[in-house]
Amino acid sequence: MSLEKSTGYKQVNKWLRANKRKPFTFQKEAWQYYAEGYCGLVNAPTGFGKTYSIFLAAVIDELNQRAENIKLKIKPDKRKKSILKLLWITPLRSLAKDLARAMREVCLELELDWQIGIRNGDTSTNDKLKQKKQMPEVLIITPESMHLLLAQKGGIGHFDQLQGIVADEWHELIGSKRGVQTELAISRIKGYLQQTHPERLLRIWGISATIGNMQQAMDVLIPYPEVLKVMVKADVEKKIDIRAILPDHIDMLPWAGHLGHKLAHKLLPVIHKSKTTLVFTNTRSQAELWYQNLLSLDESLAGQIAIHHGSIDFELRNWIEDSLHAGVLKAVISTSSLDLGVDFKPVDTVVQIGSPKGVARFLQRAGRSGHSPYETSVIYFLPTHALELVEAAAIKEAAKTQDIESREPVVMAFDTLIQYLVTLAVGDGFDEKQLFEEVKQTHCYQELLPEEWQWIMQFITTGGDSLTAYNEFNKVVHKDGLWVVDSRQIALRHRLHIGTIVSDAMLKVKFMTGGYVGMLEESFISKIKPGNSFTLAGRILEFVMVKDMTVLVRKSKMKSAITPSWLGGRISLTANLGTLLRKKYNQALDVEQEDDELSILKPLFERQAKVSHVPRNDEFLIELIHTRDGYHLFAYPFEGRMVHEVMAALIAYRIGKLLPITFSIAMNDYGFELLSEQPFPVEKSMLKALFTPDNLAVDIVASINATEMARRKFRDIACISGLVFQGFPGKYTANKHLQSSSALFFNVFSDYDKHNLLLRQAYDEAFYQQIEEPRLAAALHRIQASKLVVVTTTSYTPLCFPIKVDSLRENMSTEELGQRIQRMTAEAEKKPRKKNDHTM
Repeated sequence: MSLEKSTGYKQVNKWLRANKRKPFTFQKEAWQYYAEGYCGLVNAPTGFGKTYSIFLAAVIDELNQRAENIKLKIKPDKRKKSILKLLWITPLRSLAKDLARAMREVCLELELDWQIGIRNGDTSTNDKLKQKKQMPEVLIITPESMHLLLAQKGGIGHFDQLQGIVADEWHELIGSKRGVQTELAISRIKGYLQQTHPERLLRIWGISATIGNMQQAMDVLIPYPEVLKVMVKADVEKKIDIRAILPDHIDMLPWAGHLGHKLAHKLLPVIHKSKTTLVFTNTRSQAELWYQNLLSLDESLAGQIAIHHGSIDFELRNWIEDSLHAGVLKAVISTSSLDLGVDFKPVDTVVQIGSPKGVARFLQRAGRSGHSPYETSVIYFLPTHALELVEAAAIKEAAKTQDIESREPVVMAFDTLIQYLVTLAVGDGFDEKQLFEEVKQTHCYQELLPEEWQWIMQFITTGGDSLTAYNEFNKVVHKDGLWVVDSRQIALRHRLHIGTIVSDAMLKVKFMTGGYVGMLEESFISKIKPGNSFTLAGRILEFVMVKDMTVLVRKSKMKSAITPSWLGGRISLTANLGTLLRKKYNQALDVEQEDDELSILKPLFERQAKVSHVPRNDEFLIELIHTRDGYHLFAYPFEGRMVHEVMAALIAYRIGKLLPITFSIAMNDYGFELLSEQPFPVEKSMLKALFTPDNLAVDIVASINATEMARRKFRDIACISGLVFQGFPGKYTANKHLQSSSALFFNVFSDYDKHNLLLRQAYDEAFYQQIEEPRLAAALHRIQASKLVVVTTTSYTPLCFPIKVDSLRENMSTEELGQRIQRMTAEAEKKPRKKNDHTM
């Protein structure tokens, strides 16, 4: 029987028609494939009902099964402890709440008696206890909470009746260790059901926004060769209206941060004319600053705007999300905490403050407005310095051509695997042979060797070669044919820190009179004194004291205050956007401009051409400048801050081999600076040879202290693998102690256990994630194929000025920086001239 003739399909179709809706073709395709037992990946634009494509497939399947049971006179077994049918994995807590609301609405209107539950860090103890007694039919869960379920005695039994697993926003998970956690949990559930219910068809589906490697994304989620799998793509297009907020005047010497707040007054009319506006920033500290800035410009917004990020208290975040749904807020300033899939219907406008550093991130945020099918998503781009307008033009082009970044999956994450094995041992235990086969089926560990597996088993049972003498590392023991943790203390400590997100110890912030505000990192609190004021959740608070790992505060009378800093603030430009930027620079001096953003920047580029050169796509520009600060070399690969940091150190090392010379280094997303007190000992004709990819790995290790980078990476690896205990709730170990403890292990392994897999992983992560060695090598190959343009000039140019200001910012107060910028600008205005240029 075709699906369209089935009872479940007819019921769902009748409900849709009653609501004057009809399914899209891709939704009907997904329903059909789900009914036939396929696994797969759904890809559709924001607002076209990706969630319904799979959730309604599961609903139709359930309704059909019930109809069949009635026909066969089979009564439901109410004695079953687990009735969990659908596991819905989501990366964000805010997304879970929104999904549950939508799913409950569907079940209510279809008169389906399914319970929809949520399991994440915000779930109350009472709800967790209810779920332990009996699971709901649908459970919306984070990767960490899935592993916590597996760490319970009898936890795997919760999945006894499971029919389907859905990884929502899979593009967000795939490139992280949280994605690896998802892969492992799915492999365990699949392995369990194959043993207990071999006849069961477990459907595994992903839901993803468009990324550059869609096929690989599906293969990572569903790596099992025996299952039928399919990609379902929506043949519909989402209209996106990208508008840049343009300044009335362009400074000839731009610098990061100076333009954004100058344009804030132009943001107010956008907020006032829209129903609800989401204002996205890249960091939490930036969100706090913009909240205060908008309020100071327009006091009538008080009570109408809010701020949302991961460090704000759960109850306050909940209130903000409910208020967004109700349409009572004019604007919310947010970070990535509201990036994904959350359907706030009143939101009709989105604003991006500063460069999003990637095309996918920008389009994801644009999709928060006009969330319904065929509505246009409207997003404004507000630059924080003039050159970001080139990025706006590049992103517009990428949106038209769908030139979107890939998300590379994580492979061979030994720390996550070690944590997973201990998690299973804390739960019901595991059979080594069976589990090795399960793990080997995942994409992350498909290259895992038997000797590597044996090393991991030795590590969790004895601590490995170098830690055998210490009982605390003898975590897992063999008992009754299974590997288990039989120590209650080890089990408790392990459950407390299941997860792969390692951050500085977070302290709760609470008013002296009661009521929580949010959370701050210990490193920030350690730098302020009682009486100092800071902003959090849009409030100005006075620091009183720290008591029992809680920061006690009162309302401050100050009008301005310190903005907290959180770790991991700076995002680097993606390779895709870097390529598009270089193309846009080709068009910078064209007489006829298609892009308004490039038109307004034309005087700036004319100034750049006059005092130096505007690099074309097939050119690589180096500027040599002598000022009172010393001798500067500015280079412009347009490869992002992280690549430039390593490239600058590499070039400095190679110059240093020719002549002992000391450099200070600065960089931004467009280029980098080497500054020395003495002239560069390199002829212009020799400069290109410095950028050779030859002997790259050896020179990287020599130039950047790769050991120190690996040591810092090892801190997270040590925490995830359980080498270092992060402390009990309310008594977290200070960041400096975690660093010193992990550094001690790093040194011991380096000296006595050179084949340690965690040590190898630290170097791999340093090379491929922080150093980005493959991207660096590709950049150097491109530079070798490019025409080198070397310009000697007498003053700072529009391209190099933002790099120079960034280098000064770290050591100067805001006031000192302002004065220095004024002086540098005045000097640059004194008839700058290009001495000569040299092309190779």
